[in-house]
Amino acid sequence: MQYRPRAWVLGETFPDHLTSREVHVLKLVSAGLTNREIAGSLGLSSRTVDAHLRSIFGKIGVGSRSAATRYAVEHGLV
Repeated sequence: MQYRPRAWVLGETFPDHLTSREVHVLKLVSAGLTNREIAGSLGLSSRTVDAHLRSIFGKIGVGSRSAATRYAVEHGLV
């Protein structure tokens, strides 16, 4: 069986073309976790988490974790 992200299976869509993984990372950032903590939680490297954050910041037009958290709250992601 091929892996499909939960959002794809359920037909969920997220604002600004965020992927389900990016939304998951954004939720963890909003909870106050560091990149290292997010990496450990998701079984990723810190570099991968950093890449996800760069992508998220670019898509939502912010430059900081606090601004990303505000975005997440305003868009009902957390």
